[in-house]
Amino acid sequence: MHEIIFDNKTIESLNKLPETIKKRIYKKIIATKEKPLHFFERLKNRKEYKLRIGNYRVIADINHKRIAVLLIGHRKNIYKKK
Repeated sequence: MHEIIFDNKTIESLNKLPETIKKRIYKKIIATKEKPLHFFERLKNRKEYKLRIGNYRVIADINHKRIAVLLIGHRKNIYKKK
């Protein structure tokens, strides 16, 4: 099982979202603990991975037994942030 790490910036981004969307995103992230590569897709020309949740995306760095959530946001803005 992988450990999921959220930094303060990511938690702040998540908390700005409406309650229903926030819960949906959080539940989906937690559901990836067992097999993250089944849910996450590698971004082209980058080392990060993305998780699609409706119109929202989670950008994360996945390595040995750790999922570091880097960004959470709407799909139209998320790729410009990194």
